[in-house]
Amino acid sequence: MINISSIKTHMYCPMKLYIQTHIDSNENIDYQLALETKKLKIDIQDLIQKNMRKVKQDMTLPEIENRLSENIDYYIESNAKAIQEIDLNNEYPEILNEIVDNTYFNIKITALKINQAMNMLKKNAFAITDMFFPNCMYSYLLKDPQLKLIGVCDKIEIIDGKYYPVSIKSSKPPLKGVWDQDAIELVAHAILLEEEFDTEIFVGFVYYEKIDEKRPVIMDVNLRKGLFEVIREVNEIIDNNKLPNVRMSEKKCMNCKYKDICIKN
Repeated sequence: MINISSIKTHMYCPMKLYIQTHIDSNENIDYQLALETKKLKIDIQDLIQKNMRKVKQDMTLPEIENRLSENIDYYIESNAKAIQEIDLNNEYPEILNEIVDNTYFNIKITALKINQAMNMLKKNAFAITDMFFPNCMYSYLLKDPQLKLIGVCDKIEIIDGKYYPVSIKSSKPPLKGVWDQDAIELVAHAILLEEEFDTEIFVGFVYYEKIDEKRPVIMDVNLRKGLFEVIREVNEIIDNNKLPNVRMSEKKCMNCKYKDICIKN
């Protein structure tokens, strides 16, 4: 089966996928590191949701921030050990700093939105939680033997009986819309969701943590066709050991951990 993470890697750089698949023996470790990091972020979001239920209408903005932040530091410190244990490249301090910075930025934004909503609706936060945290499933494993596709959807929002896949990204977003690789990854989750729950999905979302913004992606025919074209190319690399042709990009290549292997060959 093809993991959706391989599709994402191919969209970023086909050569990176080739090296990970056929040369780099640490590929699985890198995947586990990314998975544990994402799990921690999702768990933190769940804790913020629980803390929100304790927010009262008469609280000041700083008091709301403090309430949303309850036990956050302790939880991060306690659960980040799983990341540290599998980190072979000493990326742990940078990863942890990014998680902390993004968490407290999101708390400030969320506190401001909650304060505004409570003032407008004259309700405590417990009564409006669904406005900020719809009924969801997190880290949901999806697979389809016929498509030979498997992946973990970060978040699935369920609103009025309809399913909406959400990809959570810590990367910087484009000025408008979403990155192509994010859209392809999202439509892959949408197709698996359609098979899993026998439903139709017309829209999904990419949530960019750095700006606390959820951007919609229409699951149209062209995007679906694009996914299957990428799957074909991924199969060529993984199963047929096909060396891809890639266009060099100074920004991407100089920041890639495989640059020495790639340039040498």
